[in-house]
Amino acid sequence: MTAVAAPSVASLVQSVDWLAIAPPTIAAVVALGVLVADLFLGERRKALLGWVSVAGLAAAALALLPLLDGDRSTFCLKTLKGEQAACSYTADHFTLVIQFLVLAGALLTALLSITGIKDAKNTPRALPEGEFWFLLLSSAAGAALLPASRDLATLVVALEVASLPAFALVGIKRDDRRSSEAALKFFLSSVTATTVTLLGVSFVYATTGTLHLTKIATALTHVDGQFQTLAQAGVALTLVGFAFKTAATPFHFWVPDTYVGAPLPVAAYLSVIGKAVGFSGIILVTVVAFPSYADVWGPALAALAALTMTVGNVAALRQQATRAYSAVRLLAWSSVGQAGYLLVPIAAAAYSKDADKAIGSTVAYALMYAAVNLGAFAVAALVARTKPLNRISDYRGLYASRPLAALVLGFFLLSLAGLPPGIIGLFAKVTVFSAAVDAGLGWLAVVMAVNVVIALYYYLRWTATLFRPAEGEQPVHRVPAPLTAAIGLTAVIGVALSGAPQIVLRFASTGLF
Repeated sequence: MTAVAAPSVASLVQSVDWLAIAPPTIAAVVALGVLVADLFLGERRKALLGWVSVAGLAAAALALLPLLDGDRSTFCLKTLKGEQAACSYTADHFTLVIQFLVLAGALLTALLSITGIKDAKNTPRALPEGEFWFLLLSSAAGAALLPASRDLATLVVALEVASLPAFALVGIKRDDRRSSEAALKFFLSSVTATTVTLLGVSFVYATTGTLHLTKIATALTHVDGQFQTLAQAGVALTLVGFAFKTAATPFHFWVPDTYVGAPLPVAAYLSVIGKAVGFSGIILVTVVAFPSYADVWGPALAALAALTMTVGNVAALRQQATRAYSAVRLLAWSSVGQAGYLLVPIAAAAYSKDADKAIGSTVAYALMYAAVNLGAFAVAALVARTKPLNRISDYRGLYASRPLAALVLGFFLLSLAGLPPGIIGLFAKVTVFSAAVDAGLGWLAVVMAVNVVIALYYYLRWTATLFRPAEGEQPVHRVPAPLTAAIGLTAVIGVALSGAPQIVLRFASTGLF
């Protein structure tokens, strides 16, 4: 009996590499520190919590630098001979790129939030500062953990750690019915998707006997014929929760109401970091865990991509300029359409001989999208300070009152449309289009081309509004430093990447796995 038990016990001995897990750990520790500090700080000094959060996110991002030397793994199972069997956490190139996107995006969100919280202070809609920063940092920690996860249990836990604080952030505006409804809709639909995902995970575990992604990939190639249907169902159902986070159709219906009901910085956070979480999860479970079932997830993701980009762009096209919150709604539907583009290379990976190259196209597009979309939300937050209904018509004459803000927003919108001078947007769309063509998905490339043309109309319509003569005198107020910094950083990144777009693809696709 002892001889049989010994190998099992030995295999549970794990190593811990504290440097590898530093980025999400720093975010989590700072989150706890902010929560405790909130208990002891007076109202006048609670503004410090925002700057501590910014510093914490910056420190977490800087912790990525020592990891650039090579791949590191931790929480690894080992055999009696000391050989590494499987790991639950891996800091490879893919992990570092996504963690950089998550932490940099959360840092920009924090800069936007400092201004938003200060503006709402001493009003009926004041936000609880300690809770807000704790929730934001906690969600960022979960989002940073997910791309490093290499077993299904850690993936699901990271997904929920990123999601649960986000529910509370959406509904954090007290006594606001719209915010409460948005949080409830977001929560209920997310819980349903998570339940389906857990069912899929249980099916996969039942057919393979393991939760580690690399072991699942091996085990799925030797599944008994009587379990083939169960394994296929597990593969499909596991993708549901991640598809929900990406706002892929038909899991997108929560997006517009949630973005409108949430504080604007939270909407910006969901549009970028929420998508990064979903797409990194989809990439890990498909390319790493389920490569042998590409005939199941490949066609499914291709159909999702076509449907998502079409629904998102058509809905964005229908937004009325004078409707309340139409600017936020347009950005929400635009983000759904962009999710469709992001799904294209992942679907192409099922048909491509070079999956790394296809996945690199998605990662490169995600980096571009994160910079310009956060920038668009930053300018929207600037306009909302004087025009809280945030209608597209409120942007009329912005060039006359704030020329730099108008030029920057115009650049962001043209980048999302894929038009010069937003070269980075054009470059990203070409790489995604090429991934579809190289994989033999000509029909999907045609659908994408049609959707790009549809999107041109509403992006150009909004851009033209910025330069039309204003109706009446436009109020001008001093822009707070954090908001200026957020707009400036995103603009600099967008312009720099447009000058050398090849850097993004090289950075995103070199040795991902």
